[in-house]
Amino acid sequence: MGDPKGFMTVDRIEAGYRPKEERVFDYGEVEQTLNEKDRKLQASRCMDCGIPFCHWGCPVGSKIPEWQDAVYRGAKEEAYYILHSTNSFPEITGRICPAPCEKSCVLAIHEEAVTIRENESATIEHAFEAGFVVANPPLTRTGKKVAIIGSGPAGLSAADLLNRAGHSVTVFEKNDAIGGLLRYGIPDFKLNKRIIDRRLDLFTEEGIEFKTNVNIGVDINKAELLKTYDAVVLAIGAEQARNLEVEGRDLAGVHYAMDFLTQQNKVVAGQNVTDEDRILAEGKNVIVIGGGDTGSDCVGTSVRQKANSITQIEILPKPPEKRADTNPWPYWPDTIRTSSSHKEGCERRWSLNTKRFIGENGVLKQVELVQVEWNKDADGRWLMKEVEGTTEIVDADLAFLSMGFTQPVHVGLLETLGIEYDARGNVKVDDKKQTSLTKVFAAGDAEKGASLVVHAIQAGKEAAESVDAFLMQK
Repeated sequence: MGDPKGFMTVDRIEAGYRPKEERVFDYGEVEQTLNEKDRKLQASRCMDCGIPFCHWGCPVGSKIPEWQDAVYRGAKEEAYYILHSTNSFPEITGRICPAPCEKSCVLAIHEEAVTIRENESATIEHAFEAGFVVANPPLTRTGKKVAIIGSGPAGLSAADLLNRAGHSVTVFEKNDAIGGLLRYGIPDFKLNKRIIDRRLDLFTEEGIEFKTNVNIGVDINKAELLKTYDAVVLAIGAEQARNLEVEGRDLAGVHYAMDFLTQQNKVVAGQNVTDEDRILAEGKNVIVIGGGDTGSDCVGTSVRQKANSITQIEILPKPPEKRADTNPWPYWPDTIRTSSSHKEGCERRWSLNTKRFIGENGVLKQVELVQVEWNKDADGRWLMKEVEGTTEIVDADLAFLSMGFTQPVHVGLLETLGIEYDARGNVKVDDKKQTSLTKVFAAGDAEKGASLVVHAIQAGKEAAESVDAFLMQK
């Protein structure tokens, strides 16, 4: 604990965002950084609690008090090694993680949590600048071959640890670039893709093989896959987007949010998208259906495309500003979250259900909405009821469905493998992440449902440990 009184003498200071008047005209990262002196002061606020609830709240088990202390002392290399010991890519979580660690920080009781996420991002960037982050390939190889299918955070996390263990790892990706939703689902203004490429270069130097544009189950069949590799890890995510099956769903202008975000990321990357296929918000009235992070990303992207108006709606009630009595610290706070995109300009509305899309000549023109209220039944279950007389029609040229994901896509790979599913349609695994096929394991959203990047990283770690034990036992 570098400064025993730091949490009493130093206020929480966030780096904040680039000026709105500047950032809405580009896709550069919106977050700013503090200078080194202020960063050390922020690290000094860590109390080194007897029970570090931040460590408990972090899905990857980051040893937060230890590396905060190192940051305060200016021991950059020590801070990096402690941070990296539990997380294969802190440069990514330091940018996009919603920081459950901060919500469980003891100082969060008074809403003055340590700036853990920003400190994490600064620590890893200092390490790159100082040359501490270098390729470290294994000295020996086990002779075992592992296929990782899917290159999102779960797949890359598993690949990193299995490669460190000495196994020969090949990562397969059906798209044209590695990264999964990190690459094509998260806008560049939140995660610059050079950050991903920098880590991938290190992984390649360390011996991981990456193969893009390979659709397992089509380009490589089940028999060939299981014959060639000693173990397989399914890390294909939960890409089955929740649909909104109402009248007018097939109108031009109604899109899944991920189609919109993926396309814009490809444009930013310099890929050619034809005018015919382009989903462009410029000059249009946009409605985003769904109040989560993906919906927020649609808002920020629509702002940059110069939409005429942007409205984000949510079927659930508006969250409170402060924790409710039934939602105590250190649990995740069910409170309203306002992103940098929201601050750039949009109308946010809650307790609204979408009844139908209204078009003209096959093109979306309006959306019919109705207010709803939520009440509990005798068994304590929430029930939704439409409020009579509250139907309204709003103008909309584009509607983005951002209502989450239900399960991994079954058609193709999973059906080819003959994998068993759980009651929710996810890949069924045991406590070792092993599927119904002996050599096949699963990690991340594919087996637990859509969740946070940091949960996927931890799932990849757990799968890697089980695969390693399986291979070495054999």
